[in-house]
Amino acid sequence: MRLVDACRLDPVDRTPVWFMRQAGRYLPEYRAIRERYTLIEICALPEVTLEVTLQPVRRYDLDAAIIFADILLPLIPMGAGLTFAKGEGPVIANGVDSAGDVERLRPVTVEQSLAPTLEALRLVRAELAPDIALIGFAGAPFTLASYLIEGGSSRRFLRTKRFMYNEPAAFHALMEKLATVTADYVASQVAAGADVIQLFDSWVGWLGPDDYREFVLPHMPGIFAAVREAGAPSIHFGVDTGGLLGLMREAGGDVIGLDWRTSLAAGWAAIGHDRGVQGNLDPGVLFAPHDEIARRTRAILDQAAGRPGHIFNLGHGLTPETPIDSLRVVVDTVRSNGTSR
Repeated sequence: MRLVDACRLDPVDRTPVWFMRQAGRYLPEYRAIRERYTLIEICALPEVTLEVTLQPVRRYDLDAAIIFADILLPLIPMGAGLTFAKGEGPVIANGVDSAGDVERLRPVTVEQSLAPTLEALRLVRAELAPDIALIGFAGAPFTLASYLIEGGSSRRFLRTKRFMYNEPAAFHALMEKLATVTADYVASQVAAGADVIQLFDSWVGWLGPDDYREFVLPHMPGIFAAVREAGAPSIHFGVDTGGLLGLMREAGGDVIGLDWRTSLAAGWAAIGHDRGVQGNLDPGVLFAPHDEIARRTRAILDQAAGRPGHIFNLGHGLTPETPIDSLRVVVDTVRSNGTSR
């Protein structure tokens, strides 16, 4: 598989390409399913998850499918009271505001509590062509912790930082609980058929290097070790993490994902060429004319310079308004220009 080979820094015939949030609201076939099911209902029904996961693979010549799920699913069996409010995103009814709240979070038996996602992985792997990789994923502990503490999405993460600074022992206990669940979850995903695991630390870019080293780094290596011991490579992605790349490398991951705020060449130099990189087209470029999309795509491939270990992706997920034809331009450009030496 191109994607697996690239994760392991092996030469490939062309750069593998997939897109974060590639199964989602920009596709009319997905919107038709969402008229019948909520997001959580889709995730609870393996056959529907199968269909949604395969939709972008059928439409585009992609090198991977990523299982349709949500990074917050493990919080449901932990007792967080997760719902998705229309127009507002995730809402946590039973959040974390004290050490007692941390203690009340329930342990999770992944094989039972997250069984629908694991079954969906098995179904998708059976349907995919042998050369197309299946990506499983999970949210990293800091990002999950921020949702629990903030009670949902946030713009500044002030409640999270206040808890972190004022209750450091409780914060570390929370991170440890989340890291344990996450390690079990990603290992179970590999056992169910995932060929690669991506760990999303979507909001860790709000931390400075000192806070990352103290509060995040100790809880990360065990998760990547669980993926490695299960037999799969891993991708470690965060948003606005240009100042944390060295620490993210230390935390783990065979491949480090870059957002568009850091050039691919500079990011790879900071990470080191003994790791792969993923990225990093600005999702906003997909709204440009097609010749500009192709030019920007080629520019990223030029920065990769044909070195083994580059996976082409966006610097963040697709937006619901993304023009469908724009993705075809990216895929065709990568197919015709992206080769490793």
